[in-house]
Amino acid sequence: MNQRSVLIIEDEQTIIDILKFNLEKEGYKTIEAYDGKTGLELALTENPDLILLDVMLPEMDGFSVCREI
Repeated sequence: MNQRSVLIIEDEQTIIDILKFNLEKEGYKTIEAYDGKTGLELALTENPDLILLDVMLPEMDGFSVCREI
């Protein structure tokens, strides 16, 4: 069975660290992006199973990222 992946798009390192720790503990692969533009690129190229998306992000806000996806 393929490992499920979660893309975390968040600009606060502490939040990413907490989410990554808990998700990896449950067996998920995590992919991280620290701004909206990078998050959008990763969402389109990596095809994650789930995206955790912050609203207030540098480069491109979460609503714009969501619309593009």
